[in-house]
Amino acid sequence: MKLTDYEQKEKKRLEINIAHLERGVNFIDIRAVYIDESVEIGEGTTIYPCVTLSGNVKIGTNCIIGQNTQISDSVIGDDTEIQSSVVRESKIGSKATIGPFAYIRPDCEIGNKCKVGAFVEVKNSKMEEGSKAPHLAYVGDADVGKNVNIGCGVIFVNYNGSQKFRSEVKDGAFIGCNVNIVSPVVIEEEAYIAAGSTVTKNVPKDSLCVARARERIIDGWTSKRNILKK
Repeated sequence: MKLTDYEQKEKKRLEINIAHLERGVNFIDIRAVYIDESVEIGEGTTIYPCVTLSGNVKIGTNCIIGQNTQISDSVIGDDTEIQSSVVRESKIGSKATIGPFAYIRPDCEIGNKCKVGAFVEVKNSKMEEGSKAPHLAYVGDADVGKNVNIGCGVIFVNYNGSQKFRSEVKDGAFIGCNVNIVSPVVIEEEAYIAAGSTVTKNVPKDSLCVARARERIIDGWTSKRNILKK
């Protein structure tokens, strides 16, 4: 009996997956993974269900590619874990951690031992070894050095409505939570950006940048205006 086009595609897909299995790749559910013929996967890597690997993808050894991950035209180093994330046309080093729900857009280079955590988007940027953006941040058009901390809610403000601009954060800098980095600026080595700051000027090495309004407390303000009464 002649196979339908769909059946032929499914047969071919399973053959590709079995070939990877025979080369030492582990599958949680071998029938629930979509891998192009052009993909290379190293021995000891584990692929979870609902993963799509398309185009020129090369994945190293002993990686974990978690459920619902999509990787296209990218290189992934050894011992890296990617959970429920999208990686496109980028390079990720070894022993890195990506996701869950991270979005690595084209032209990114994420170094060894980096962390790009939950709901972090990285676009046309470089993060060198040991740097981390654990959650809820946007890193766009940026060159981030080694061992940089990018706190929760950090935004690289790279677009003014007509032009894109690039910023640089050098080795060992600390970017506190809810910081806006208005490009183009340079944050030098081991500078410390206080939480809630909006940075519009270059920050010198080994300095503290505080760029926010002074806090005021006005007693009785709420009750006088009856704002919270229903």
